[in-house]
Amino acid sequence: MSEAGTRVVLRPVATPLPLGFLALALATTAFAAVQLGWVPPPEGRVAALTALAATVPLQLLASVVGFLARDPVAATGMGVLSGTWGVVGLTTYTSPPGAVSAGLGVLLLTSAVAMAVSAVSASAKLVSAAVMGLAGVRFAVTGAYELTGSPSWQSAAGWVGLALGGLAVYAALALELEGSHGRTVLPLGRRGPARAAVEPSGVAGEPGVRPQL
Repeated sequence: MSEAGTRVVLRPVATPLPLGFLALALATTAFAAVQLGWVPPPEGRVAALTALAATVPLQLLASVVGFLARDPVAATGMGVLSGTWGVVGLTTYTSPPGAVSAGLGVLLLTSAVAMAVSAVSASAKLVSAAVMGLAGVRFAVTGAYELTGSPSWQSAAGWVGLALGGLAVYAALALELEGSHGRTVLPLGRRGPARAAVEPSGVAGEPGVRPQL
């Protein structure tokens, strides 16, 4: 007589963070170019379209995959980024070139606080936490510009945006190399459970089983 058994099948899930970080680089760099005056204000609509057509859907996808992979920090951070860039893109596209919005400024400051929550929660992964934290700083500085219209805040937002784009690209590259080589190639600052998540240890090291991306 055969015994009935329960079989659990786990579908391997790749980390969505490289996709989300590269999508972040697209939007923050495009808007930084406008804020620094490298691109004329009327071309700001191209930056808005970049956010709406590329960054928002890609980060939304990253958020969904993050929840499926049971990584609430990555999922929540990507979700907040996706929603925020959606509002920024839509507001920029429908407003006159160079216009500021106090309402958008309030949203950006609130989003900065939300990103700080994700950054603190991701402290076991220092580079990922740094990206989310710097994204919060980028939103805060841009929010200050939207509230005041000050050229100094605008310029600061642009430079922070460029720094964020560079850090996001580095984080995406490091994560991609880690996934393709099965080991850390570029430093990611993993600590504690985050480090154990990429160190194979029987079934716990298999994709779809590890508790953190």
